[in-house]
Amino acid sequence: MRILSGALGALLALTLAAHAAEAEGKIKSIDQDALTITLDDGKAYKLPGEFDMESIHTGMEVVLAYEKIDGQNLITDMQLME
Repeated sequence: MRILSGALGALLALTLAAHAAEAEGKIKSIDQDALTITLDDGKAYKLPGEFDMESIHTGMEVVLAYEKIDGQNLITDMQLME
């Protein structure tokens, strides 16, 4: 029974971690202090701490991979279209 409980717990953790999503659009605004960008659809996404903010600008088209963690959309990958 203990093994089954452990296996179910591990499966649940993997399922919750696998909620990656994608978004696509133009960057509407950039908040360098909060390390976030907002796309033209109004949704905000948090950039990783080591991100080079000088590589992006408003109006740039991007495709994002992100995970929703604690109510925030955390970017895990970004493809710049320009």
